[in-house]
Amino acid sequence: MSFNIALSSLQAVTEQLGTISNNIANAATTGFKSSRTNFGALYAESQAIGVEVIGQTQSMTQNGTLSTTGRTLDVAIAGGGFLIMRSGNGEQVFTRAGVLNTDVNNYLVNASGFRVQGYPVDADGNLQTGALGDIQLQNGNLAAKATNSLAFIANLDANESVPAVVPFDAADAESYNSTYTTRVYDSLGIEHTLTQYFVKTADNQWDAHYYVDGAALGVTQAIEFSTGGVLTTPVGPATVNFTPTGADPMTVALDYTGSTQFGSNFLVTRNAASGYTAGERTGLAIESNGQIYATYSNGQRMLQGQLVLANFVNLQGLSNAGGTAWTETEDSGAALVGVPGTGQNGSISSGTLESSNVDLTQQLVGLMEAQRNYQATTRVLSTGKELNQVLFNAI
Repeated sequence: MSFNIALSSLQAVTEQLGTISNNIANAATTGFKSSRTNFGALYAESQAIGVEVIGQTQSMTQNGTLSTTGRTLDVAIAGGGFLIMRSGNGEQVFTRAGVLNTDVNNYLVNASGFRVQGYPVDADGNLQTGALGDIQLQNGNLAAKATNSLAFIANLDANESVPAVVPFDAADAESYNSTYTTRVYDSLGIEHTLTQYFVKTADNQWDAHYYVDGAALGVTQAIEFSTGGVLTTPVGPATVNFTPTGADPMTVALDYTGSTQFGSNFLVTRNAASGYTAGERTGLAIESNGQIYATYSNGQRMLQGQLVLANFVNLQGLSNAGGTAWTETEDSGAALVGVPGTGQNGSISSGTLESSNVDLTQQLVGLMEAQRNYQATTRVLSTGKELNQVLFNAI
């Protein structure tokens, strides 16, 4: 009986040594989760007959430290959640190892070649949040886009007087009260200047005169305010039309919503024009909410997609699919998908990787304990053998 008990102990300790060895071997593996071998006593009715391994516990809730790499496509999760990947056979797997790259078709993939899942964008750069899909990055340059809108918010000084010099003349600063110039772009990406001259005509009433590249458009826009300084006219955007040489005709919707007239200096608080010149792609940027942007030499950023994270009711129920990947099971429950930074999901940290959560000191201590147990068990076997030999010799 003692021989069988000792043999069961050897088998259990051998498996424990294998677990510890695997933990130590993966101490430098990105996103690795350490495991622990759990033992249970064996009984035949009330008689102890040895020990068995009743399972392994993975430290799924303990995250590793984040290490800076400086590489944009290295991502770590600061908090809970898993990146979602799609294998070649269409199976979803979940991982904390965020070593990402692009394949030959510019799809975002992990080190195993599995495609990263998230919210892709359509041809116009709009995020498609209805269903998960592969994230494909744009590799080309950014074409020029003509300006078609200008959000302009300013305060016109109520202390100003009606100019003494009339009529308005852009060359005479005494004929207007304030002016502001905005850069706009035509369909070829060529830059133009749109200048607004503001002329007070009466209490709470102004005229805006428009010039493009120093040439008058012959358009005057009336701007009116209430006695409380709130904009009343125009209601909705005013339109500015002109045709640049060699380019498509332009219509710019100039929105004054939010502008005021108070007794303080002329001040522009917002001047946001659409449109830009052509640009070359200079890199990528991944935000903490998982949104991926391509950056261009013209200062623009174009949304490429958004990483999403999965979480589970029972992390211990996940099944290890090899390496640092897991799959869902009935015990884990279905994946709870959400964007980074919401619910139990952590935020995305670009340029960093999550280290293994293996505590080498703890593993080495466990290794020594397992070694002592192994030696003690072999001593039991040796002693049992000696006793049997003595009995045989006595007979």
